[in-house]
Amino acid sequence: MCGIFGYFDRNGKSLDKEKLEKMGQKIFHRGPDDQGIFAIDGVAIGNQRLSIIDIEGGNQPFTSEDGRISLVQNGEIFNHIELADELKRNGYIFKTQSDTEVLLRLYEQEGINFVSKLNGMFSIAIYDDRLKSLFLIRDRVGVKPLFIYDNGERIIFASEIKSILEAGVPREVDEVSIHHYLSFNYVPPPYTMFKNVSHVLPGHYVHISAEGTKSTQWWDLANQRVEEHSEGEWIEQFNSILDDAVRLRLRADVPFGAFLSGGIDSSTVVGLMSKYVNEPVQTFSIGFEDPRFDESMYAQQVADKFRTKHTMRKFEANMLDLWPKTTFYCDQPHGDVSFMPTYRVSELAANHVKMVLTGDGGDELFAGYDKYKSFFSSNLLSDIETFQRLYFNSISLFTEEDKRSIYTSSFHNKLKHINSYDVVAPLFERVQHMDQINQALYLDTMLLLPGNNLVKPDRMGMAVSLEARTPFLDVRMIEMAFRMPGSLKLQNGETKYIYKKAVSPLLGDEIVYRKKQMFTVPIGEWFKKDLAEFTEQKLLNGQLIARGIIQKDSVVQLLKAHQMEIKNNTREIRALISLEFWFEQFMY
Repeated sequence: MCGIFGYFDRNGKSLDKEKLEKMGQKIFHRGPDDQGIFAIDGVAIGNQRLSIIDIEGGNQPFTSEDGRISLVQNGEIFNHIELADELKRNGYIFKTQSDTEVLLRLYEQEGINFVSKLNGMFSIAIYDDRLKSLFLIRDRVGVKPLFIYDNGERIIFASEIKSILEAGVPREVDEVSIHHYLSFNYVPPPYTMFKNVSHVLPGHYVHISAEGTKSTQWWDLANQRVEEHSEGEWIEQFNSILDDAVRLRLRADVPFGAFLSGGIDSSTVVGLMSKYVNEPVQTFSIGFEDPRFDESMYAQQVADKFRTKHTMRKFEANMLDLWPKTTFYCDQPHGDVSFMPTYRVSELAANHVKMVLTGDGGDELFAGYDKYKSFFSSNLLSDIETFQRLYFNSISLFTEEDKRSIYTSSFHNKLKHINSYDVVAPLFERVQHMDQINQALYLDTMLLLPGNNLVKPDRMGMAVSLEARTPFLDVRMIEMAFRMPGSLKLQNGETKYIYKKAVSPLLGDEIVYRKKQMFTVPIGEWFKKDLAEFTEQKLLNGQLIARGIIQKDSVVQLLKAHQMEIKNNTREIRALISLEFWFEQFMY
């Protein structure tokens, strides 16, 4: 795990040493165990370390014997032992047991193409003085974040945007990103809320030199082609890959455990973990004091089944006091309020362990959300373009028409040529060969995961210096999922059809076929009563109106329709409040 940061100046000008160190200190929570910096004129790469593998020998940066190559990473390379064995056979000698040293040796042997051999979650920075080049690399589906500021002369990068801001980057709002945020309920990569700051796309690396900046896609999920196998063969593949993905992710030199909600994803991970550890798996969950919203009994049922050492704590359902804090750690607004309970369960786990396994990714790969069932029950269409437009509309928070109706005329004029469908159109174009279910899942894997759902475990875990590992996002599992026909994921209204069949022997039908629960709180009801005054105060006296982005009358109508139960505007109100908190946290 860790956080990385640094810069490349095309004029050879160095960033002030104090500013460079402050960039690392700003993301101290990502790596409180050590700070390491490699710096020469005009270039620096740094690391804040959270020690998980090779506690004593793994401090970064790692530098080649001749001093010409230096490397830092944020993340873990789960097949580092196998890669090290291969390198040793080729004559390389290792001084540590660190997976970061493996990256350095592999780059020395293979150059930038080494990245295709990695099975892990990572953002990596490599400065190669032989090429006078900086390489910034992001993992396949964006488990680990990586941001870049580029003004043409100086490039500044970091695991979190707040670190980039610490280097003196101007705090300017990117108005196009506001437009897209209101469509998706999160800011879709490569956009960010900060002008001239971009999110490196998953599966891409950026080559930075005096000549320019070039982004290259090194892995493309769209290359997968559907295969025909029997259900039994798919089940065998699924179980074999996931079992090994869990096994690899247990490699650690610190205490570890797992988040356990009682749902099928986290329960499957915990069940497989229990096969490989000699002591009871440490599991963590939270519940709510109000029994109407408390589902902690489901986690306890799974904990009992696998005899885990289970830690559960109940909280009041209203966690909204955490909203400013979670927004700060995320750098960007998210209308998804489940960030708050995720912070609480991360905080709970961090009191006992330094790393957890989670079930993230299973829903996007295998059609686990009810939204897929709802959409495809009536929208399996022969006209591919109509299908794509309808699916985009189904996942949009505010439609283009909605946004134009609430914007002020001046803000509307700035964005009149911007349409959020243009974000998804190139992705859909890449997967015309896939069936419609897999096209929808591909879109969510490429946008929803790195834009929101993987931000949650990374940022909320890192806020309390806790590493989160995601077995479902093993490269073998991702690629297998998109070789599988969509009809085996969503069949006759059953979500995760083949997945559920595969894990039933492990979990039992009662756990597998229990109705899916969402990890959230009843905030929509609070907006009508308990939080009505807070909501009005936040939105009617906030930055969105003061900055001339949204019309006051539009907000009044939105709140009134919700409070009078004319229309459920919960998600829209959440998104606007989150945007207000973002302005308060970052645009001062």
